[in-house]
Amino acid sequence: MTILRNLCAGIAGAILIAGASASVAEDWPTRNVQVISMFAAGNANDIVARIVLDQAFRQMNGSYVIENRPGAGGTIGVGEVAKADPDGYKLLLNSSTLSSQVVLHKSLPYDPARDFAPIALFGFQPSVLVTTPQKGYKTVAELVAAAKANPGKLNFASAGIGAASHMAAEQFRLAAKINVQHIPFRGPTEAFTQLIAGNIDYYYLPIAPALPHIKDGKLVALAVSTPKRAALLPDVPTIIEAGYPSAQYLFWGGIVGPAKLPRSIIDKLHAEIEKALTAPSVKENLSKQGVEIQLMSVDDFAKFARDDIAATVKLAKEINLAPTN
Repeated sequence: MTILRNLCAGIAGAILIAGASASVAEDWPTRNVQVISMFAAGNANDIVARIVLDQAFRQMNGSYVIENRPGAGGTIGVGEVAKADPDGYKLLLNSSTLSSQVVLHKSLPYDPARDFAPIALFGFQPSVLVTTPQKGYKTVAELVAAAKANPGKLNFASAGIGAASHMAAEQFRLAAKINVQHIPFRGPTEAFTQLIAGNIDYYYLPIAPALPHIKDGKLVALAVSTPKRAALLPDVPTIIEAGYPSAQYLFWGGIVGPAKLPRSIIDKLHAEIEKALTAPSVKENLSKQGVEIQLMSVDDFAKFARDDIAATVKLAKEINLAPTN
């Protein structure tokens, strides 16, 4: 009888816990949700997040605010979320950049693979490999041929060591087996300016900011980094079609919370974000940003994020990228 009483008490306790968890999700959010971005205000990741979260929180009759914490390579803001109370009121905009932090810093005040609870993936943001007309390259094959004919003389820009533009170009360099110089800048604006000035041979950058310059002839699009062609550049081949299947690189964006965030809150926000991603206005606005919407379960997103960290660590070793601090 004692065993039976204990068993019944245990079941009752589990039901109470489950009920409490469900109640937490049902009531959440009752106040403003703080969403931390590791980037400066106005970046592409913020724009995409606002498009999605505006719709998702409207559906929940809730509110949120994005707060930018770009200091120390974004580690300050990320660390803030890692240590936050897991109540759903402090979340983090996550992206490929968080994976890069693992290889850029000797030590971090958090573990990117363990200290966060994945919630939802927004989608992939294709990068486009561009050059300028005066360089004379019209295809990836012509660029590679020039690089092999002039080892060490061609260069590529990046928005900084470990940035998506750097890692995508390194992936391409390894796949094409070319000897080229990396010129890191202090951000995308400076890198773009030097490209247009003719001081840079090629550069990977997001499609949205590149598109107007491609259309007016200031830039030549050679390939996109994703496995399939981009809707905004349907005539531009993928890097795979150009002959370099191992050169594809995915820049992605999503949202996570502290590691112990209740699963009920995770599931609720995930469902609202997926619903938002199917809204016609959201799909249209994301398309203008060159974003390829990707619906993915919470567990699949968790695996995807872990795999991305592992792939970034592998690439860093291949290019001898050492932590700077």
